[in-house]
Amino acid sequence: MLRRLFLLAALALTSPALAVELGDDGLHKPDWLRETFKDLRDDLAEANVEGKRLMITFEQRGCIYCTEMHEKVLTDPAIEALIREHFFVVQLNLFGDVDVTDFDGTVLSEKAMALRWGVMFTPTLVFLPEEVPEGVSAADAAVAMMPGAIGPGMFESLLIWVRDRRYESGENFQRFVAERLSQGQ
Repeated sequence: MLRRLFLLAALALTSPALAVELGDDGLHKPDWLRETFKDLRDDLAEANVEGKRLMITFEQRGCIYCTEMHEKVLTDPAIEALIREHFFVVQLNLFGDVDVTDFDGTVLSEKAMALRWGVMFTPTLVFLPEEVPEGVSAADAAVAMMPGAIGPGMFESLLIWVRDRRYESGENFQRFVAERLSQGQ
């Protein structure tokens, strides 16, 4: 009996804590992810109606950093709550063929849009302001474009920094993180 309990405990420790379902494209599909037509103008409008910030995440099949983000970071209760309450998340595939319409009207496949925006790493997170001027691309309008291969504390800080529009005052993100760390957050 004791041996059986030991084996079950060992299995639990080696299995992902909260595995997130994979879609047909091999990308993780948490239930808060939005399935849209990938017209970013419409996605931003819908996010604004809901009082949320538009976040785009670039991922790819087999990405170990994407898996770690989904299983170890995005399952953190505080981070998940921040996303559900404050963010409208659209996922793009770094090598995908689905058409994406940028804010300036340019229509390209996901993989071509990644090239246009200079996305070279997965996961990459792109955060947009509530308004994007006409003729501007998402990459040029982004308030933050960062790799998502960061730990829970840094990820939570990023979400809060964007949510609270700390960038509008010119506050440096790294200083914001350092301040939170010094306060034990």
